[in-house]
Amino acid sequence: MAVAILWVVSPNSEVSNCFGFLESVREGNRLLDSSKLISRERSLICRSKLKKGNRKNWKYSSSNADLSYSCFGKKGKSPIVSSLVANPAGEIAISSEQKVYDVVLKQAALVKKQLKNAEDYDVKPDIVLPGTLSLLSEAYDRCGEVCAEYAKTFYLGTLLMTPERRRAIWAIYVWCRRTDELVDGPNASHITPKALDRWESRLEDIFRGRPFDMLDAALSDTVSRFPVDIQPFKDMIEGMRMDLRKSRYKNFDELYLYCYYVAGTVGLMSVPVMGIAPETQATTESVYNAALALGIANQLTNILRDVGEDARRGRVYLPQDELAQAGLSDEDIFAGKVTDKWRSFMKHQIKRARMFFDEAEKGVTELSSASRWPVWASLLLYRQILDEIETNDYNNFTRRAYVGKPKKVLALPIAYAKSLVSPSRTSSLVKA
Repeated sequence: MAVAILWVVSPNSEVSNCFGFLESVREGNRLLDSSKLISRERSLICRSKLKKGNRKNWKYSSSNADLSYSCFGKKGKSPIVSSLVANPAGEIAISSEQKVYDVVLKQAALVKKQLKNAEDYDVKPDIVLPGTLSLLSEAYDRCGEVCAEYAKTFYLGTLLMTPERRRAIWAIYVWCRRTDELVDGPNASHITPKALDRWESRLEDIFRGRPFDMLDAALSDTVSRFPVDIQPFKDMIEGMRMDLRKSRYKNFDELYLYCYYVAGTVGLMSVPVMGIAPETQATTESVYNAALALGIANQLTNILRDVGEDARRGRVYLPQDELAQAGLSDEDIFAGKVTDKWRSFMKHQIKRARMFFDEAEKGVTELSSASRWPVWASLLLYRQILDEIETNDYNNFTRRAYVGKPKKVLALPIAYAKSLVSPSRTSSLVKA
C-alpha cells in the first residue's frame, strides 16, 4: 500500500508485531473509556493503570483509458470520461472514476463549508485535566518516532510545518501504516474480514473521541482539531478488504479503485491538515484532485516496482486485459523473464504512472507554503523509482528498483526550491 502525500514505505517491510494491536483487533478490548475522555476539548484521560511516562503500559511499535483517469480538466474541472459503463447484463453501472470523484467532491465541499466558519475548527484553549497534556504529547512524540524510522525523508520535510500540522500528519501516517500492516505485515495470515470490521469500529470510536491506545489517541486529537472526514479512512480499510478477497484486476477501472482505496485516500486525509495556500486561485476541488492523483501515482509505482515480489505471493496487480493485449499472461509474470513484450508492456504502464505524477505536480504549489517541501520531496523521490525500473531494463521480477542515498540527498534541495514557488494565477487549476 502506498501513502499518497506521505513518503511511502514498502508494503512488505519486515516489521515485528510492531504496533501491538493485533490482539486488540481480534478481541475488541478497550483501554480508554468514553466517560474518561473529553473529545470536545481534546483532553485525554487514561486509566490509573497507565502510569505517566511508563511506555510499557502502552501498546505501540518501534517499529488504456489513461486520459480518462487523469482526474483533471481545464480550470480545475474534472471530466468524468466514460463514467457510465454497461455491464454484461446491459445495465448501466458507475465507473470507479465516478465513484472516486464523488468522494472528492464531498471532501472538498466539507472543507469549504468549514472554512466559511473558521471558528468551528480553529484550535481553542483546552480545558485540561491533570496529566492529560503530557500523555497526549507522548502519543504524538511516538507517532513522530515511527514516522522518522520508516519515512525518513518525509519526516525531515514535516519539520518545516507548524508544530500542530506536523503532529497531525504524523498521527495520520501512523494510522495508515498500522492499517496496511493488517494485511501486509507479518501477522497478515491471522487477519480476517471480521478483524477488519473490528478495526473499522475502532476507527469510528477514534472519531467519537474514544481512542483505544496511545497512537489512536493522537489521531483522535487530530480529527478534533482539523476538518478531517472519516470517509477516506473507511475507504482505506475497504482497500484492505479487497486485498483479502482479490488477487487479480481485470482492467484498469478495477485497479484504479483499488489504488484509490489504499493510497489516494491518504491525500484526502492530509489536505485538511496541510492546508491550502490562502493566496491560491485554484478551487478546493482541484487541490483535492491533485492529492488524489499523487496517491494513484505512488501506488501504481509501488505495483510496478513490486511485480516479482507480489507474484511470489500469488498476486498480480496489473490489468489482465492489458496483459492479454500485450500477448502476456500470469504465467509470463510467474516465469519472471524479461522479454520484448514485457518491456513494451512496462513502458506503457510507466507512462501512465508518470501522467498521474504530472497531474499531482499541478496541485502541490497550491498547498500551504509550510507543507510543500515534504510533498515535493516524496513526489520527486518516488517518481525516480520509475527511472530506476527503466535503468534495470524493466526487470522488476528479480531486481528491486530503489533510489540511492546520493539521489535522495540531491532531491531534497530541489524539492525545497520548488516549495518556495507560490501559487500562480496562470495555474491550470485556477478557478474559472
